Amino acid sequence: MANLALKQCIFLGSPITNKNLSNGSISVIGFPPPSSSSRKHLVLTAKAAVTVEQQIQKKVSLIKIGTRGSPLALAQAYQTRERLIAAHADLAEEGAIEIIIIKTTGDKILDQPLADIGGKGLFTKEIDEALLNGDIDIAVHSMKDVPTYLPEGTILPCNLPREDVRDAFISLSAASLGDLPAGSVVGSASLRRQSQILHKYPSLKVENIRGNVQTRLKKLKEGKVKATLLALAGLKRLDMTENVTAILSIDDMLPAVAQGAIGIACRTNDDKMANYIASLDHEDTRFAITCERAFLATLDGSCRTPIAGYAHRDTDGSCVFRGLVASPDGTQVLETSRTGTFALDDMIAMGKDAGEELRSRAGPGFFDFLTAQK
Repeated sequence: MANLALKQCIFLGSPITNKNLSNGSISVIGFPPPSSSSRKHLVLTAKAAVTVEQQIQKKVSLIKIGTRGSPLALAQAYQTRERLIAAHADLAEEGAIEIIIIKTTGDKILDQPLADIGGKGLFTKEIDEALLNGDIDIAVHSMKDVPTYLPEGTILPCNLPREDVRDAFISLSAASLGDLPAGSVVGSASLRRQSQILHKYPSLKVENIRGNVQTRLKKLKEGKVKATLLALAGLKRLDMTENVTAILSIDDMLPAVAQGAIGIACRTNDDKMANYIASLDHEDTRFAITCERAFLATLDGSCRTPIAGYAHRDTDGSCVFRGLVASPDGTQVLETSRTGTFALDDMIAMGKDAGEELRSRAGPGFFDFLTAQK
């Protein structure tokens, strides 16, 4: 474009040197100086040409990150961006990474339980479609929202380091679940939490409340529920731990499969993106998540099946896994555990074996009951 400006100047009868055009000092060779009005026109033409050239040369985004638009989802997307920038110098330039918000069906419909509108996949479906269509390059997910299957054409090769997996108890009137008076309403959209609460505290009531962290806390403050449970990981990422009344131990509340973990997906054939995100992968987290998801898949878990599972590396380096399946009303709770080598294939086998054990112990009637509720 700058060359175009020079050609325009020559066409007007005023060849110029490469002096600074912006200060009006135009030197001519072999021609008389242009008039004042011509000089002004030439300067403006050159300025416009340089501006257009700068706009054209503006760096195009190297990576487009797709995410839901909730504050927590955005916090996770920004964390991913920061880690990518720290790991790759070519991504540090402003505008190299763009975050694109995608509204999912699960975000749009908040007045019904997830199970009634299609399950957890509703938080990932539209993002997966955007990935496959090329509208985004990578997708950042809360792993507990990701179904045990992945859409054909996508892979999820990366998990960021896992946050605290425990649940937080939040109440304005009680120090713990045990301190809530009989009949108190606990707000939760999670059947996993509901079944474990009712199993230990059958005098309490659990009602469905959905929405982001801020929405749930607002309902608590408005007195619609006496208490709620939220993932501690999300509160930490949002810097909102001041709201926590108590942290529930793993023994009191076994977490959801993949709770506290962030996953990053890309297209199967996109080696460039796969290499970018591979540098962020935390192997211990990925192995543990894979073990838990193998357990979930074996049980064919859905949003109507209260299932919990947690795998981690013990102090001696081995893998310890605990799993649970329950009836929504908490009257039936089956648990199991495994200890084995912290190696991917062994951990997948461990998760499957634990799932098969609980399926066998529960018997077909148990899962027929859950299926009948669909």
